[in-house]
Amino acid sequence: MIRVEVEGDHVSEEPEREIFHLLRAVTVEYGLRQGEFAERHGMHPTDVRALICLLDAERAGVDATAGGLGAQLGLNSAGTTAVIDRLERLGHVARVRDARDRRRVLLRVEEGAKELGQAHFGPLIEGSVALLRAFDGKERAAVRGFLTGVRDLLAAPQGPAPEGPATP
Repeated sequence: MIRVEVEGDHVSEEPEREIFHLLRAVTVEYGLRQGEFAERHGMHPTDVRALICLLDAERAGVDATAGGLGAQLGLNSAGTTAVIDRLERLGHVARVRDARDRRRVLLRVEEGAKELGQAHFGPLIEGSVALLRAFDGKERAAVRGFLTGVRDLLAAPQGPAPEGPATP
């Protein structure tokens, strides 16, 4: 049951739904910034998502492969190859042989791409870090727990679509 409170002329939702809608608004705004970055640098929005996936793999110390990238992006082999080819042509990604297994090809984000990303997204990242530094350890743990939980919900297999009208 959805609880709605009326405060004067203002209708407010239950706080948990309000926080979810704030998260949704953040994802929309972040998607717009990604789109601006893509357009400014001659990329498709999927190319930007691919770079993010590759940078996340690098930060986690995980080898980035075409197959892994395709799985993360929900692309088939041909679509993944097209993304990698575009990024390689733009000088943002390199295909490199795995030093441990020369048959395997790994993907590496080039320094120039990292510099472009830092120039565009750096102020947002640093501003977010500054906001989080104002929180105490318990508050940061709560934010981390919430965001991790939502990420896990999004990553979980989805069942069949429910009947009836969809609500975004």
